[in-house]
Amino acid sequence: MKIGEPEYKKLIVIIPALNEEENIEHVIGQVRAVTGGDIVVINDASIDRTADAARDAGAKVISLSLRSGAWGAIRTGIHYACRHDYEIAVTMDADGQHIADSIEYVMEPVESKKADVVIGACVNRASMPRQFVWNFFRRITGLDIEDLTSGLRAYNKDAISALASEETVLFDYQDVGVLLYLRKKGFRLTEVPVDMVSRISGRSRIFSSWCDVLEYLLVTGVLCLSRTKY
Repeated sequence: MKIGEPEYKKLIVIIPALNEEENIEHVIGQVRAVTGGDIVVINDASIDRTADAARDAGAKVISLSLRSGAWGAIRTGIHYACRHDYEIAVTMDADGQHIADSIEYVMEPVESKKADVVIGACVNRASMPRQFVWNFFRRITGLDIEDLTSGLRAYNKDAISALASEETVLFDYQDVGVLLYLRKKGFRLTEVPVDMVSRISGRSRIFSSWCDVLEYLLVTGVLCLSRTKY
């Protein structure tokens, strides 16, 4: 029995995608092999065939006319999940780094009501820039999360509703700011260890260079400082 079929709660897998034509069919195929839940790809104004490839692979596609960034795309999927009354939303990347079998691991604490939000953590992937970012934001936020930038997450129904609120509109990234917001709202956050693999093609948009890392630190740092009162 696949994840998301009758004995599981109503599940949606949200995959934000920007120019992931080369990867998206593989990712969707892997997810479909392990889950009976709905798969929704948020096409973030891609200029390649990402949307067509995702549809061909059997996913529902929501295409944005203007590029919204990772969080803007995920938030679109969260809104869809909220409107359609899903009980669990799992977010994962479109680049092939997240292993579909991990969906079950991040869902389990939500299903068993041990947590409201679960992060799939892979500390072994930590390059020097990633370690620097993780340590910096753990220090200034007090978040007790090892893998702060993982895009593999599971949210319960209440967390879905909270993230669909207008208060989350201005987040530029889905990671630290979202976690601070959820902590302030009283949600229980936890992480579970998962394996990840190298992306199928392309490169990280945050950790591929120190210039990208510094831009990320600046934008997210301002957001964190504005929310430390939470």
